[in-house]
Amino acid sequence: MAATLEPEKKSLLRHHSEKHFTAGEIVRDIIIGVSDGLTVPFALAAGLSGANATSSIVLTAGIAEVAAGAISMGLGGYLAAKSESDHYARELKREQEEIIAVPDTEAAEVAEIMAQYGIEAHEYAPVVSALRKNPQAWLDFMMKFELGLEKPDPRRALHSAMTIAIAYILGGVVPLLPYMFIPEAAEAVVFSVLVTLVALLIFGYAKGHFTGNKPFRSALETALIGAIASAAAFGLAKAFHP
Repeated sequence: MAATLEPEKKSLLRHHSEKHFTAGEIVRDIIIGVSDGLTVPFALAAGLSGANATSSIVLTAGIAEVAAGAISMGLGGYLAAKSESDHYARELKREQEEIIAVPDTEAAEVAEIMAQYGIEAHEYAPVVSALRKNPQAWLDFMMKFELGLEKPDPRRALHSAMTIAIAYILGGVVPLLPYMFIPEAAEAVVFSVLVTLVALLIFGYAKGHFTGNKPFRSALETALIGAIASAAAFGLAKAFHP
């Protein structure tokens, strides 16, 4: 039978609201998708422009790259999340078997974990005893505190794939926009650089805000990475196609 909180503690929890950021995985996927989406097509477009390609060729190649990149990045996100889920399932099964096969050893591990937090033997003994009477709670405790694993959302893999792919497409469209309206690639690349750098600054600032880093520093670092990538692609293209 599940333990219940005392009425006064329930009242305290009801009147206390903690504001924690809980969308870390979604933000991480968006950051992965948008950062690559802005940078890779940006470098590709700059490189093709440096090779004296027309805007139509740059646009065609850019769209193809965005489509392929979105699929590749989305699949990578799916496989990463699926591997995490599979790993959790394997460890869960192993821990279940150990609780049944060697309960005394597992109980000793609980005691060891408690001791690491500075809890004395006479204080953690009732906790160990209570967990042994509740196998599911015991299993949850071991997964979290011994292995450091949280149960993944079963829909996480699909959501991750979709989020990364969509974010990549949204980011990838930005550096290609000028080529849709300006037929001369040499002119379009200038506007592409300006538009993409502004987008990188905005994205970097938002990334810094959500991840707890300094927003302005994050904005400058993100824009600098994109600028270096595009400059390198443009310079190499010009070197081989002067």
